[in-house]
Amino acid sequence: MPRPRTVSDEDVLDGVLALAHRVGPAKLTLAAAAREVGLAPATLVQRYGTKRKLLLAADRRGVERWVLPVEKAEHPSPLDRVVEGLVGAVDPDMTPEGVANSVAMLQLDLVEPDFHAETLRGARRLRAALERHLQAAVTEGELCDSTDVIALAKLLETAYHGALIGWALHREGSLAAWMREQLEAVLKASRVPSP
Repeated sequence: MPRPRTVSDEDVLDGVLALAHRVGPAKLTLAAAAREVGLAPATLVQRYGTKRKLLLAADRRGVERWVLPVEKAEHPSPLDRVVEGLVGAVDPDMTPEGVANSVAMLQLDLVEPDFHAETLRGARRLRAALERHLQAAVTEGELCDSTDVIALAKLLETAYHGALIGWALHREGSLAAWMREQLEAVLKASRVPSP
């Protein structure tokens, strides 16, 4: 019978993601990852095999943490579900350096086929959730009937990614406040004015 795990896979992968955001994936080592999560390097090798497989598993976990807040948003207002879901998808403790290192992780997502497949799957889920919330906003009268939901979902997705970089450059206020401001600006033109 295998011994019980003292540190869950979720905790390991969250710790590896946090480390990758602090030092970047190139500088992340199995030894440093093991120290981060309180396990022996041999335990990480036993669970994940290689640094690449560990990073892929962490990246997969990161995709879930990015998409789930939007998919699971439960605000009464569909537009609040969009904004709060996307704001909830960013780490409240993210630093500008962390954004830079997350861009380094994105390089893996864009270049390595296995990483890209996971990130693309997440991006498609994210866009589908945005489209669902936006269609509900049209149905409930929060957005104009003429709103192109597909185009607006793409624009919001682009604004989300751009807001991360913009905040890291300008460093004005919190990331969450900056993100909310950018998303609200995108939605403003399509909102039905309040009576």
